[in-house]
Amino acid sequence: MESYKNNKNSFKIIKEHLNILYIEDEKNIREKLKEALGLIVSNVYDCEDTLQAKEILEKYRIDIIISDINLKKENALTFIKNLRENYLNMPIILLSAYTEKNYLLEATKLKLVDYLVKPIDFKILNNAIDKATQELIDYGNYIVDFENNTSYNILHKKLLSKETNTEILLTAKEIELLECFISNSNRVLSHEEIKNKLWVDSYEITDSALKNLINKLRKKIGKESIKNISGVGFKIELS
Repeated sequence: MESYKNNKNSFKIIKEHLNILYIEDEKNIREKLKEALGLIVSNVYDCEDTLQAKEILEKYRIDIIISDINLKKENALTFIKNLRENYLNMPIILLSAYTEKNYLLEATKLKLVDYLVKPIDFKILNNAIDKATQELIDYGNYIVDFENNTSYNILHKKLLSKETNTEILLTAKEIELLECFISNSNRVLSHEEIKNKLWVDSYEITDSALKNLINKLRKKIGKESIKNISGVGFKIELS
């Protein structure tokens, strides 16, 4: 990912494809800021508390978290402390109406991208997201590695062999399947769920057709990279 650092066009593309989780318990504020975030990135998942936030994190690939500190059910500082156990390098931006020293002191321990004071200026918010995007690039979070020495670039939708440094061609449907697995890497996907995500007329797709597609993808990313959970479905294993 080193080559992205000084490439403005690539940086812009990565930024536009981000998934942001935005947590704010004040509905009016949440709606307005979500609209502003929508001008910067492609997808914003918003919620009012940390319980809903955890559900979103389990269901979707989230790149950046933006959260107000004072939430009704759980303080965001506590939420982030616990979150850091599993999401050590997740870029996080905190928002607050306060500049109290106690908040600032606690926040500095949480490896934040930024701490912004409300009301939020759009330019300052945009700059904070730029910082968060750079962190993602620095940590290489747009590259997914597999056990057979291949890697998939989520941004460019390319599978590469590390040994030969050449591209392994994927069909459109193989890309859809692979990204479906990557987006849900923390759980098992049932046959029906995969069919519904990949085909409009999922009832017309047989289990054998699905298995055939999965086997083709396995040959390219490694047989052990996609586990068959007997009687349940499939789960991807990332390196």
